Amino acid sequence: MMSVLSGLLAVGLVVGLSVGSALAVEPTDNTGAGQSATQALDSLEVKGRAPKTGYKRTQFGKAWADVDRNGCDTRNDILNRDLTDVKHKVRTHDCVVESGQLHDPYTGKDIAFKKGWKTSTAVQIDHVVALSDAWQKGAQKLSQTKRTELANDPYNLLAVQGKANQKKSDGDAATWLPSNKSFRCEYVARQIGVKHKYSLWITQAEKEAISKVLSSCPTQTVPDYTGVKDSTVEKTTESEQTEQTQTEQSAEQAQQNQQTTQAPAPEPAPAPAPAPQPAPQQDVYYQNCTAARAAGTAPIYQDQPGYRLQLDRDHDGVACE
Repeated sequence: MMSVLSGLLAVGLVVGLSVGSALAVEPTDNTGAGQSATQALDSLEVKGRAPKTGYKRTQFGKAWADVDRNGCDTRNDILNRDLTDVKHKVRTHDCVVESGQLHDPYTGKDIAFKKGWKTSTAVQIDHVVALSDAWQKGAQKLSQTKRTELANDPYNLLAVQGKANQKKSDGDAATWLPSNKSFRCEYVARQIGVKHKYSLWITQAEKEAISKVLSSCPTQTVPDYTGVKDSTVEKTTESEQTEQTQTEQSAEQAQQNQQTTQAPAPEPAPAPAPAPQPAPQQDVYYQNCTAARAAGTAPIYQDQPGYRLQLDRDHDGVACE
């Protein structure tokens, strides 16, 4: 009887899991998962940031490689995991996401995703610990195989609002935090887990910033799951968004007032010189995706220098994926 039940369970698992969902429930390892985030933070080495010399995206392998060999690239694995109401491109074995809904953890906003030349960039896949940041904090010493694992690790990847991802760039917790304050504790705790897993260090400023966030959530643990925990992502209300905008505007106004107060009285302006002609904007051109990856700029989004439709094979607004 037990052998029959085991066989039925195995069949159910094979039938029930789509290609794109394979990474969603994999257990993490060596992240310090489950332990106090504050204690895990104290276990990380504190050092200065190393030079960015030698950093290229290709140091972390091909962008969105199918490292788990499940027949679906990493980008679509994460879209399948983090989006709801997903619809797939036909004849892709439920891999390539055509559309879906994202509840963005970074802003708390709901975003409709639609694959296309001008629309795909609305949702982007963010490395929670940016690859450039990782490079300057220990990843230079990792093997190419280990760096490729880091770049495609679902524990270090989240589908997020494109604008928020671009604003974050390669910043660490000392320079950027999600505007959705309800997600900040989980966000920095995951950064701790990633850095613990790959033996990366943190700077003193980064540790202080993370400690400040965790002081508001002393029971926060290092996440033991990939993706986002539903209970911690609260939808930002319209009033909260208005309050946040007003706070940012007040801070900007205070900074401007301070600069005006501190600035010395201006001297009489000399006669204006003829306005110089603006220098022509220098175009960035990559002959092919190999050249773009060698320059460390792949993938290239539609609004970034170097993007060309010829490099965007599936016309989804992201070239050299």
